[in-house]
Amino acid sequence: MYYSPDTVAFLDGAFVPAAQATCGVYAQSLHYGYAVFEGMRSYRTPAGPRIFKAEAHYERLHYSCRAIGLPLTYPVAELTRLSYEVLERNGLQDAYIRPLVFAGAPNMSLQAAATSNVLIAVWEWGKYLGDQSLRLTISPYERPNPRAVPIEAKVAGHYVNSIVASTEAKGRGFDEALLLDMNGFVAEGPGANFFFERGGELFTPPAGSILRGITRNTLIDLARAAGIRVTETFFTATELRTAEAAFMTGTAAEVIGIASVDEVVFPRPFADSIGGQLAERYHALVTGQLVAVGS
Repeated sequence: MYYSPDTVAFLDGAFVPAAQATCGVYAQSLHYGYAVFEGMRSYRTPAGPRIFKAEAHYERLHYSCRAIGLPLTYPVAELTRLSYEVLERNGLQDAYIRPLVFAGAPNMSLQAAATSNVLIAVWEWGKYLGDQSLRLTISPYERPNPRAVPIEAKVAGHYVNSIVASTEAKGRGFDEALLLDMNGFVAEGPGANFFFERGGELFTPPAGSILRGITRNTLIDLARAAGIRVTETFFTATELRTAEAAFMTGTAAEVIGIASVDEVVFPRPFADSIGGQLAERYHALVTGQLVAVGS
């Protein structure tokens, strides 16, 4: 699924067969989840392949490295150039791109690494959560306390929380989980931000216990450009009973409708909702058919 004998990845200054892009079993990142990553998408556009908001993603990668004390010497422009070269070497235009910065040297200490390794891998990947509106459930697991970890950093170890929550939800017959924060407010899905619609407005959780995703921010820009009010506010799962529709956003998931959250079924079909309209505009934006808005 992810690579074949012909797939090429970038690793520490060289383009290598993907099967050779490895780290040792004594690597600090392998043992402790001490790594940061990004998820980006490239789209086929009239002007050729375009990585959507590559600079924003790589700026966040640098922030994540600083947040956990992991060195990263490649500047944003060079990482962007290398990503396009990996796409070209693999003959891909519509693709998912995974940059990973990890501590690969043998090290069992709990001290910040002195050096790091940089991997850029690409593969063809459809929408992570599919195209059908999802049945969510409130997870028994919470998002990590932002006082415990730098929650706005995209750290590999944080995603153990996501894996556990998603697996538990699917084990109960749901499509995905919806996690609350430590105060009982709705936060986000295991790998996607959450929005709901009511009275012609959109509501989404604010900064705090969420990762303010680049796709999330893009949808907010698209909505406001269309004259739709977007409110970033705390709300409980009980408040979703008055919602008319809902959706989630993320680079891997793009924009996906939500059919229900536990016993709450949203009355408005996704295709007829604000989220459905924004999904169409988002697709036009990333494929070069719509002029960019916002940051």
